[in-house]
Amino acid sequence: MAAPQPTHTPPPRTPWYARLATSAGRPAVLGATLIMSMPGEYHVARFAGWSDPWAYGMPFSLSAYAGIAAVVAATRPKGARGRFSATVGAAFAIVLALAAQVVAHLVNTGHMNHDQAWLIAVTSMVPPAVLAHLLHLAATPTPVVTPSASVDTPAAAPVVEQAERIEQAPILPPLPEQPPAAPQLPPVEEQLPAPIVYRDPRCAAVRPLYDTGTRPGTAAMRDALIAAGHGRVGDSTIRGQIRTEIEEHEPNLKSLPATLPLAAGQNP
Repeated sequence: MAAPQPTHTPPPRTPWYARLATSAGRPAVLGATLIMSMPGEYHVARFAGWSDPWAYGMPFSLSAYAGIAAVVAATRPKGARGRFSATVGAAFAIVLALAAQVVAHLVNTGHMNHDQAWLIAVTSMVPPAVLAHLLHLAATPTPVVTPSASVDTPAAAPVVEQAERIEQAPILPPLPEQPPAAPQLPPVEEQLPAPIVYRDPRCAAVRPLYDTGTRPGTAAMRDALIAAGHGRVGDSTIRGQIRTEIEEHEPNLKSLPATLPLAAGQNP
């Protein structure tokens, strides 16, 4: 029996007002903090010797620098080139923004003198340092990562860069040497049967009469012998000796039909 599968319980749905506060509240808080930070950063720039309208560039430099460095540090994978520098830059930008607020409020409340040399020197170095670090981040290439196609990788695992694998064909052992093919011989000609050698040479004069497909009669064989120059041969010799020897060598000739019907008084 199969074990019961665990059931997945969906997480409770977030109330609509909580989702609205999260989606609309974050840009509202971001705008409010930027507006509240601008006066302190502006006054610090004025303390360092910048006049209007150049002093207004200090809030934008610190705020934009902090945001860019934080985004770069959060989006680059762990171990990627430029991630550590972006993290240090984000922390440095936050420290500068905090220090600017603290210094501005201490000076405005009379707890600190704004004519101190170290304060002017540190504040004067902020724009060039921000520009140099932003150019460094822009020049550092962002690594291109490809997600792993393995089904065993959990969804929460970090995305790692996959190296392309070039599949090589397996190297097969050499084939053994094949023996040379035997030369093809020409077809052997059909061997003809050996010629029949008759004991009685007169059989050779009678044998062609069978080629018509019929068994010759005594008169036809006598005429063939006379035509071959053997003279007149007796009927008993023709039938008992010559015909017998021919059909002894070729028994199938006995089954041939007779050439002509026998005449009255003539023996086969």
